Amino acid sequence: MADAVEEALQGSWDQDLAEALDSGGSDMEMERGIVQEHSVEQKAKTWKIALNVSGKGDSLSPWDGVLDLPEQTLIHNRSQQLIDQLGVSEDERSEMVSDVESVITFYCKSRNITFTPELSWPHLLKPLLGLRLPRSDLYNCFYAIMNKYIPRDCVPNGRPFHLYRLLLQYHEPELCSFLDTKKITPDSYAINWMGSLFSSHCLPEVTQALWDSYFQQTDPFLIFFLMLIILVNAKETILTQEGDNKEDIIKMLETSPSLLESEDIEDLFSLAQYYQTKTPLSLRKMNQNLFGSSLVALKEEDTDLSQALCLPVSVPEILQANQLQQEGVRFFVVDCRPAEQYNAGHLSTAFHLDSDLMLQNPSEFALSVKSLLEAQKQSLESGSIASGEHLCFMGSGREEEDMYMNMVLAHFLQKNKEYVSIAKGGFMALQQHLVDMNVEGLDSSYVHWIVSTSGSHSSLSSADGDSLLSPGDGKGVKSLVNKMTFALKSKSVNVKEKMISFIENTSAPVDRHVSSSDRVGKPYRGVKPVFSIADEEEYDTDEIDSSSMSDDDRKEIVNIQTWINKPDVKHHIPCNEVKETGHMFPSHLLVTATHMYCLREIASRKGFAYIQSRQALNSVVKITSKKKHPELITFKFGTNNSAGVEISAVERYLIPNAGDATKVIKQQIMKVLDALESS
Repeated sequence: MADAVEEALQGSWDQDLAEALDSGGSDMEMERGIVQEHSVEQKAKTWKIALNVSGKGDSLSPWDGVLDLPEQTLIHNRSQQLIDQLGVSEDERSEMVSDVESVITFYCKSRNITFTPELSWPHLLKPLLGLRLPRSDLYNCFYAIMNKYIPRDCVPNGRPFHLYRLLLQYHEPELCSFLDTKKITPDSYAINWMGSLFSSHCLPEVTQALWDSYFQQTDPFLIFFLMLIILVNAKETILTQEGDNKEDIIKMLETSPSLLESEDIEDLFSLAQYYQTKTPLSLRKMNQNLFGSSLVALKEEDTDLSQALCLPVSVPEILQANQLQQEGVRFFVVDCRPAEQYNAGHLSTAFHLDSDLMLQNPSEFALSVKSLLEAQKQSLESGSIASGEHLCFMGSGREEEDMYMNMVLAHFLQKNKEYVSIAKGGFMALQQHLVDMNVEGLDSSYVHWIVSTSGSHSSLSSADGDSLLSPGDGKGVKSLVNKMTFALKSKSVNVKEKMISFIENTSAPVDRHVSSSDRVGKPYRGVKPVFSIADEEEYDTDEIDSSSMSDDDRKEIVNIQTWINKPDVKHHIPCNEVKETGHMFPSHLLVTATHMYCLREIASRKGFAYIQSRQALNSVVKITSKKKHPELITFKFGTNNSAGVEISAVERYLIPNAGDATKVIKQQIMKVLDALESS
C-alpha cells in the first residue's frame, strides 16, 4: 500500500524539485524546504491510506462546536500543554490548540466518554499534528487509530495490562516475578506506551518510523509484543535494581522507550514478530473484543484476567497445534487430575502428574516432576506428536478439584519455568469440544483423541485401540508418554491408601461443637458457641479469604526471631500460607494467650516477615482439614449473633504435623472461651 503511494507521488516530487532548480533558487534552504514539504505531504497521504480514511468526509460537520463538557478545562489545559511542546509560532498556536480541543471534545461527546488525566490522547495526536492536517482529517486519523490500535479499557488496572502481564510471565517469568515482588504493575509504567503507541516517550522521528512500520503491519496486538521487547531489552538492568525503591524502578521503566533510535525500529519489529510465533494464538482469539468500534461493554467473564494464574489456551488450539505444524507453538500437555480420573479417560498425548502428590508425598511429587521434564525432553528429540516446548496444564474444569492443579502451576511458575499455560475449561471442555466436532462432522477421527490407561478408548473413543500418533510412531497408546506415567499413577494410588486419619483421629467425619453443656457458665456473648474442629469435603468458595487482601494493607515488617522469642508467644508453628490460586508462602503461625499471628517471610529479606494477619482466638469458629490432605488446615473466623455465625475471614495453611499444631491451638482457644465465660 505504501509503495503504491510512493510511486504515485514520485512524479510530482521530481517536477517540484526541477522547477525549483530551473528558477535559480537552488540554495540549500529552498531545497530543504521542498524536501521537508514533500516528506510531510507524502507521509500524510500514506498514513491516511493505511488508516483507511483517505477521501473520508468531515465527521465533525454535524457537531455544533460547543465546548461545554464538565471536564472542558482539563481538555483545554492538556491541549495547550501539547502545543507548547511543539514550539510553533503564536499565530499557529491558537488554531492548533482549537483543533486539538475540538477533536478530543467531539470524540468524548460522540462516544459518551469522560476525559480523565491518565488518558494518552494528546500524546496520540502529537505525531498527527506534525503532518499539518486539516481538522477533519486530524479527527478521522485520530478516530481510526483509537478504533483499530488502542485497546479498550486502557486505564489503570485495565484488562489490557493484565493480559500483558500474562504475556510477560509466559516468556519472561523471572522478570515478571521480580516486578510482582516489587508490586510494580504494568499499568504503572506502560499506560502511556499503550495509549499513545509509544509517542509519549519516543522522539518525533522515532515515533514516525515506528508508526510507519506499525500501520504497515495492520496488527492491533503488535503493541503487546513491542512492549514485551522493550522490557526484555532492559531485563538485565531491571534485575540489578533489587535494592532500589519502587518509584525509581517505575520511572526507569516508563522512560525506557526514550532510548530507542530510528535505526532500532527494524530490529524491534523483527523481535516482536519472533515472540509472536512463540505465543499461543489463544491470546488473540480470546481477546478480540479488546479492539474495534463496538460500544458494547466487555463481557464480565472475559474481563477478569487479573485472577488468571497463567495464560489460558483454548482446547481447539491444543489439539490443532501439534497436528498441523512443526514450527511455532507445540504443546506438551500435562494432565493434573487425580489418578482415577486420568485412568478413566484422558487426552492420548497427555502426561499425567497427579496434583494430589504435592501435598500427600512431596518426594514422590519431585520424582514425578523430574520424570515429566525427562519425558518432555525425549518427546522433543523423537519428534513425537506429543512433543512440545510449551507446557500446558489440564485440570478437570471444576474449580474445587482444580485448586490442587493451581498449586502445581504455582510451583512451576515459582521455578521461573517459561512457556507455562493452562487449558481453558479443562478436561470437560475437551470432551465437549470433541462432541461438537463429531456433531458438526468436522473431524471423523475425533474418536481417537481420548483413551483410558488400559489402552481401550473411553466413551468418546473408538474400540480399535489406535492413537493419533503418526504412522512412524506405531506404538498406539503405549507411547513414550503413557509408558512413563503408568508407574507414577500406580504409586499415587498407593500413597492415597496410606493416608493418615483426620485431625480428630476419627474414622468418620465428626463436627464437634462446643456447647454450653460442656462447661458450667453463661453462653459466650449470649449465643451458643459454634467453634468446632472437623473435616471438610470441599472449600467454601463463597466465604471471604483473608489471604486475598492486598499486601499493601500489611506494611508492618518484623524480625521473625524477635517475635518468636517474645514472652507472650506460647507456640510457634512453621507452615506455608496457601492462597486460593494455589500459591504458597513460607510463613510462621505464632499463638499467644489471646491471638494467632501469621508472619509471611519476605523472600528478599532473610529473617524478616510481614505481619500477614492478626486474629483473636475467640473469633475462631471452625478449624477443618481436607480428607485427602490432613496437613492442609482451614481456619474460619467470625462472630456469633442471634442470626447465626457470620464468617469474616478464611485462612489456609499447610502445616507439618498438623494434628499437634491444631491441638495446641484448640487448647488455647478453649482457655480463652473459659476465661470469657467465667468473667
